[in-house]
Amino acid sequence: MRSLRLDPARPALLACSKFPGRLIKFHAGCALMDEDCLFCKIIEGSIPAAKVHEDEQCVAIEDINPQAPTHILVIPKRHIATVLDLAPEDAALVGHLHLKAADIARERGLTDGFRLVFNCNAGAGQSVYHIHLHLLGGRTFGWPPG
Repeated sequence: MRSLRLDPARPALLACSKFPGRLIKFHAGCALMDEDCLFCKIIEGSIPAAKVHEDEQCVAIEDINPQAPTHILVIPKRHIATVLDLAPEDAALVGHLHLKAADIARERGLTDGFRLVFNCNAGAGQSVYHIHLHLLGGRTFGWPPG
């Protein structure tokens, strides 16, 4: 595999091997944005969304097709297509997503119970290929899910 040297001051658009025909914006080796990704467009502000939280690492939005009275998506600002694409250095980011989901659950009064879900790939119901944590609450959930 060839190593690329990117200018830290200038992002670069590179072809994505996982999704042929798509371009990914990279900055110093880190995927920042997929030009065709719905969540990347929400993060950059070109598509509106009902934001409930935003910080330097993530944004949380109301799901447009809620599956519970509370259905929030907690989305990292850095583009990562699936959970299978996570690397060991992403552990702090994944932890941050969970902590923000817990903060939102407390703010929404979901102390009696809520569910956190990552879907990975189409077989599990992932429809947007940018990882996102579902926060679901406000109703009783059965087990096993699905």
